[in-house]
Amino acid sequence: MTILSAQNLVLPAASLGPENPLAPLRTERELHEVENIADLPDELRENIEYGRLQSPLPCLDQDGYDRTLVGTSFPALVLENDHLRATVLPSLGGRLYSIVHKATDQELLYRNPVFQPANLALRNAWFAGGVEWNVGSTGHWTGTCAPMHAARVEGPDGTPILRLWELERTRNLVTQLDFWLPADSEFLYVGVRLQNPSDVEVPAYWWSNIAVAQSPDSRVLVPADQAWRYGYGSRLDLIDVETDLTYPMRHPQAVDYFFEPLAEEHSWIASVDGSGVGLAQASTERLQGRKLFVWGQGDGGRRWQEWLSPGLSTDGYAEIQAGLARTQMEHLKLPAHTDWHWLEAYGRVSVDAAAAHSEDWQVARHAGADALESVLDGLAGREASWREVVDAAPVERLAVGSGWGALELARTGWTVSAGTPFDDGTMTARERAWLPLLDGRLPAVDGVPDGTLVAWRELLESAEDNWLVWYHRGVARHYYGDVEGAIEAWTQSGENAWALRNLGLVTGDLSHYERAVELLPGLVPLVVEAVAAALTSDVQLAERLLEHAPDDPRIQLLRVRHALETGDPAAAHDLLAAGIQLATVREGANPLTDYWVAAEEALGTQRPVPPQYQFGMGGI
Repeated sequence: MTILSAQNLVLPAASLGPENPLAPLRTERELHEVENIADLPDELRENIEYGRLQSPLPCLDQDGYDRTLVGTSFPALVLENDHLRATVLPSLGGRLYSIVHKATDQELLYRNPVFQPANLALRNAWFAGGVEWNVGSTGHWTGTCAPMHAARVEGPDGTPILRLWELERTRNLVTQLDFWLPADSEFLYVGVRLQNPSDVEVPAYWWSNIAVAQSPDSRVLVPADQAWRYGYGSRLDLIDVETDLTYPMRHPQAVDYFFEPLAEEHSWIASVDGSGVGLAQASTERLQGRKLFVWGQGDGGRRWQEWLSPGLSTDGYAEIQAGLARTQMEHLKLPAHTDWHWLEAYGRVSVDAAAAHSEDWQVARHAGADALESVLDGLAGREASWREVVDAAPVERLAVGSGWGALELARTGWTVSAGTPFDDGTMTARERAWLPLLDGRLPAVDGVPDGTLVAWRELLESAEDNWLVWYHRGVARHYYGDVEGAIEAWTQSGENAWALRNLGLVTGDLSHYERAVELLPGLVPLVVEAVAAALTSDVQLAERLLEHAPDDPRIQLLRVRHALETGDPAAAHDLLAAGIQLATVREGANPLTDYWVAAEEALGTQRPVPPQYQFGMGGI
């Protein structure tokens, strides 16, 4: 029989910390910029040019985490039968944390032994391991470190289904995940549905990001003969699949391979060890994209793996992924009042070792397909069975997500599936604070403004005036491209740090930043922004701001930059040599190495970059 249970998972964990209250008016630089886009096939080019997200609003950034690991209990929901035990973390984006093959006690995923956020997602915080459900837009999704609703649903075969759902806030898509482990199954099935309840077309994006342990003899098998290579050099190039490409640990640098699907083949991907055993993922037709990502064997790639898994004692992990489009640069058009659905399967695969590691790629990939034949042939039938219960109402609540879905339904009156209810009772004080806006007002209470509900722009424009309404109007106007209107609104908002900061960021007038810091001198993200802006044009202001700045690694990094820009490389070197642990170092950025090298060049010395500062991934 299949058992669904609620348990607690205790991990060494860093604190996620508070959200950053400053409005994220722009996204972090997207790594996947394609310079040769004009040379790409028409469909690929059009999908890349469509649907880019300019800001994670209405979500706020999550950059308040640290690197102090403390034993922490996370709610876990476990599905188990005689063959598999699957563990899901509803408070962390529904992450499929673990799949254990019980007969061999083999962990099929890369199971991170710690929870350590790092700066890789649209909202900054992201963590490695398991299977991440990446929905919404290019970049790790806004809900990856946020809770989802969870409940038990009766499956079509009488076994329990674990259902998770939430509103993806940047696109207003209802995201549904149904974990189904039939009693006799050696594969876990995950039914996915994206509902667009609105009356407008919405850009759609999905990738299931699967972390798998790697070793020197690990090989990836996939039904493809070509792949689009993205080596962080701003080019997409179509190349043939060859032997070294399919072995993750044979790559010196970080690289993405997006495999070209073959129309006559089922959709699947697998990672197997030297004996031909490992994890396979397969899906029904809609989820056609497949990808291999490796960190690479260079110093930077290894450093990133250690950063994401402190105390790493293995060869680390690679990611095999599955998506709606061919590449992760693309968005697809999801029509109004439409839902897309598909079924994924996860389980242990055993391929003849000689065939799996054959130098003849055709032999290797066909051997993988043969080993998965029964699973692949049964997927369509399994999906049809799952669809019988896709709208079934939950019978037992197991976890509560956010109240944002209920709030959006209060505004729009949208109809969503009974299987993914957003009850008014899920709204907390945070969401309820917006309800008066439905009646034309938003009380201007003292305190920190929330992330602006940019989809509520018309309501904000017609609401009664006060400083908070003007502030949110400005953010919404800026989001939709009305920069002049935003400046006007923030000016009307008056003498508050939030509007002043936005004015400083958008106009470049440092006096706004200076006044904002005077009002909120202890808000580290604000001080960091203000000092960074001042260092470009007013070093004296930067010095004044730094004089009383809070003690924080981000501030220390700015002190290094200040020392370099004011001709004091010795001071910069001393600060770096003392050690700076920048918890929020960004994927693709390497300021610690850059500043170390700059100081050494200015001093005429050649001391090597300390290993803990080497985050470069090659070509970035």
